[in-house]
Amino acid sequence: MGLRYLNWFQIKQLWQKMAYLTTCLSRQPPQSRSRQYRLGYRRSVVLALIALATLTGTIGYRYYNEPQITINSLAPQTIYAPKTVLVEDKMATLTARKAARQSALNVFALSQAATETIESDLVNVLSAAQALRNLAGPLPYLSGQMLSADVQRHLRRMDRAQLSDLIQSVESADPSIQSPARYDALPSFKQAWIELRRIYQQPQGQQKWTQLCTAVRQANERYQSAQRSTTDRLAAIQIEPILDIPDREWQQLAPKLQLTLHRMLAQGLAPGLPPQVAANAVAVQVSDWQPLYQQVAKQVLPAVLRSNLILDPVETLRQQEQAAQQTSPIMVQIRAGDVIVQHNQRVSSADFALLDYFNLSRRMPNFGGLFATLAGVTSAIVLFRWLRQRYYEGETRRCWSYRDDLLVLLLALSVPLMIGLTEVTYTTLPAVGILVGGFYGSILGAATVALLSLVVPLGIPFTDWTFGAIALGSLVGSVMAGQARSREELARVGLVLGVAQGVAYAILMGIGNPNGLVSLAGAASRQGLIGVGWCIVALGVSPYLEKLFDLITPIRLAELANPNRPLLKRLAEEAPGTFQHTLFVTTLAEAGARALKCNVELIRAGTLYHDIGKLHDPQYFIENQFNCTNKHTELDDPWLSAHLIRKHVTEGIVMARKAGLPSAVRAFIPEHQGTMVIAYFYHQACQKAQSAVPSFAIADQDFRYDGPVPQSRETGIVMLADSCEAALRSMKQVDCENALRTVQQIFKARWKEDQLKDSGLTRDDLDILAQTFVQVWQQVNHERIPYPSPIALTQRQLHSPRKGL
Repeated sequence: MGLRYLNWFQIKQLWQKMAYLTTCLSRQPPQSRSRQYRLGYRRSVVLALIALATLTGTIGYRYYNEPQITINSLAPQTIYAPKTVLVEDKMATLTARKAARQSALNVFALSQAATETIESDLVNVLSAAQALRNLAGPLPYLSGQMLSADVQRHLRRMDRAQLSDLIQSVESADPSIQSPARYDALPSFKQAWIELRRIYQQPQGQQKWTQLCTAVRQANERYQSAQRSTTDRLAAIQIEPILDIPDREWQQLAPKLQLTLHRMLAQGLAPGLPPQVAANAVAVQVSDWQPLYQQVAKQVLPAVLRSNLILDPVETLRQQEQAAQQTSPIMVQIRAGDVIVQHNQRVSSADFALLDYFNLSRRMPNFGGLFATLAGVTSAIVLFRWLRQRYYEGETRRCWSYRDDLLVLLLALSVPLMIGLTEVTYTTLPAVGILVGGFYGSILGAATVALLSLVVPLGIPFTDWTFGAIALGSLVGSVMAGQARSREELARVGLVLGVAQGVAYAILMGIGNPNGLVSLAGAASRQGLIGVGWCIVALGVSPYLEKLFDLITPIRLAELANPNRPLLKRLAEEAPGTFQHTLFVTTLAEAGARALKCNVELIRAGTLYHDIGKLHDPQYFIENQFNCTNKHTELDDPWLSAHLIRKHVTEGIVMARKAGLPSAVRAFIPEHQGTMVIAYFYHQACQKAQSAVPSFAIADQDFRYDGPVPQSRETGIVMLADSCEAALRSMKQVDCENALRTVQQIFKARWKEDQLKDSGLTRDDLDILAQTFVQVWQQVNHERIPYPSPIALTQRQLHSPRKGL
């Protein structure tokens, strides 16, 4: 029986060794790091040369066949037309269409919010005016039989000295005195004196006179107090006409003012309306009112009137394009034998159109322009590569592949290509800034925009500041895009980019014409809309570019870390123990990444997916075995158990590829285990072998993971966090020193096993990680207050006089 068992055991060992050798032979031999470096260097050089050739060719395309006789140059000789033709002057047509766009009328739309605000301001002004009227007292304040309304208004407005002189002159004993001489030129004063004298001279009217003087003085004092109490709302309004209207008429005037304002706002008030024009419009509206009503309206309405029209950028853009399309091409006609241009005469755009049509413009390569463009492109590529190595690969320690070079090259090529196919207004520079900034960070995004803005003008001449405005807006967008962490934030970046581009266009184009800023509103809005449009394009293509070029952006990593993703949802439902293990490892790894300033988003996403391969059979892993026997005990075969355990790595890679995970996230699946030995089953196999054949040695390769070992700091951190998770979770009442000692022993074992040799982690990093892991463990295992048991609580309630509480 022993002999049979021995033969079966040896045959099984031999079969497993042959299977392992077959697997190794079927694989491609792993490339050494030096060979990978040489391959990457060659790809980088080839792509750099391709970028140099393509960028120089697209930017400086006009230098390959540049005319020697150009617009405004002197004709070397008299040139005649060889035949009769009708040729379009493309330069003149382009200029005419550009002028048509600029001269197109801006389209405005009523702003309901502005209208409601203006009407609310009028209500506030009328309320303040009513408060002053209440302070000034009623009008009339005396009976019309005693004093006329005009005299009552005049007496209220007089200052105290004038009122005292008037009363003294009325009470004078000399009846020949009618009024003081210094007031003879004031008809209202004389009329008041006459009416007051009439009352004073009435027989037995002394008491009536005294009451009248008291009422006049009180009304005068209240009026002067109201004038001194003018509020800020009425600071720019002359209040005398408001106070001089009788109360009954004021109640009728206020609704008329509101109705008139509503009619004027319904017609719309354009921005930049001069105050005199607004005053004239009010005068026309109230021309049929009473004179006193007109005075009040001319004071109140202009004080609250302002523009309630806002620019409609979409309709304005449509009008501009329609005006440009309606501009007919400018044609130049000439007959055979006619002179196109005389000797030493400056060539006009029409002359150049004819010369170029007849191939008489002497086109030939401009080697000086090509060399200047080549030098500019070379400098830009060198500077970009230096910035990439320092700020992307150096500080963030991320890997830059040839795919990244290819993507940046394609985006950069789209800028001059779009200018050549359409015009400078529609260049893709805003989209390039947002995409590069979002993919690779603010520094590389801003550098790409700045370098393209300097290099493109070397080969493509610009006649105005349009490209400069686009460059400034794109620079703002690229910087903000590098800080965005969601698609919603990127959408806001597009709005800011559009506003910045429009404002920059208005400022740059208005430098030479400060008085024409208002007329530039339509063109500036058009520029802003185009910038927003390119942001929408960038948002639409970014997911496809991320997948096509295998990019790991913060936005994509945040989306992959969503627990509602299909794989994570399956992991939580089918392998809840593994999911809880994953969450704790994620907590440890994120804390370690922050401590070492690594890519936290990448570690979060990679850790969440590092054990998805356990979904192939969750019951073979101890954390998912609830109230059931261990399947490995039933197998009683350490080799098969090790195979099943290792299978979660290969199955995880397959699942990750089917789910479309980026390679940087997939790398966490094999690298978090490295080439470690599955120690439990290895020792079990050794015990079985020793009991059967004491001299038989078990190859540890049968129980090792296939690897590779961690190739980045992020995967190295996850390996350490995964190794410490079980040890830390099992500690409940252990002090921090013992926990730290345990973590350091695990780190030391991984270091000795050469699992961290390619990760870039140093011994100092390991010390920081050990402290961080212990701190996280302390936070997770914090103490709680002991709650009383339900039995004890029931007993206390039974002996309590208030059992219901």
